Amino acid sequence: MDLQLAFILALTFLIHLIGTLAYAFRIAGVRTGKIATALSLFNILVLVSRTSNSFQGPFIAKRVEAGLGAQVAAHTTTLALDFAMILGAASLATIVGGLMIPSMQRIAAAAVERFSRDRSVPRLVARAMTAPGLRSMAGAAALPRRASVTGLKLGRDLPIGIILLNVGANALWTVGVLAALYAGAIAPEFRVTAATLSSIINGVATIALFVIVDPYLAGMTDDVVRGKASEAHFRRVVVWMIASRLAGTVLAQALLWPSAVLIVWVARAIPAS
Repeated sequence: MDLQLAFILALTFLIHLIGTLAYAFRIAGVRTGKIATALSLFNILVLVSRTSNSFQGPFIAKRVEAGLGAQVAAHTTTLALDFAMILGAASLATIVGGLMIPSMQRIAAAAVERFSRDRSVPRLVARAMTAPGLRSMAGAAALPRRASVTGLKLGRDLPIGIILLNVGANALWTVGVLAALYAGAIAPEFRVTAATLSSIINGVATIALFVIVDPYLAGMTDDVVRGKASEAHFRRVVVWMIASRLAGTVLAQALLWPSAVLIVWVARAIPAS
């Protein structure tokens, strides 16, 4: 493994770790009762995660272009292995993030309370980086309870449609940039057109997440605060959302090749004039 690939894997891991840990702020909002503040901090983490995903593009694109002079079949095979490792890093980060949720929700609850007083994200981050802040975060470490795992049993009270949509949206969001760049390796003459099509894939995924999935969780958060739903049920749904996010990153492995082929077909079908 070369240094460039190692950097891409580390960046991918960080992006998906942040995206998974963001769910802890929803739980913190329920526990503290400060829904608006918690959702604001949640959205900041989600924005960082989803924006950082676009920073992968230039590094992976450079890797794709570096091999364009080689035989197409050999180059695409090498890229397929690289992309499989990148998607594997996304899955691993989601698993690690899920295991860190109990710790992160305690940190998130403290962050929500602190933000209510300071009203400043930079000040909140600066305080977290101090010695007392780091000791506090270390003291919040905890492992998931057994009930969180057994809570993955299917039941009629689960929003199956939302969970399945979350699988699909996260799969598209995870594979979007990679599929477009892989398409450029398959058909180098259309690589610029293919690269621009990634924004459409990611746009569809983002719309699904922001218009359907996130509002549903926001409504459920309000229901818990008003006593219309239990916190235990809410936590169970959050566990399923993390599990479906993981399923999405795994599904992305299977979608890479067909998505790249579809992008090549669309790129060729777009009229030249």
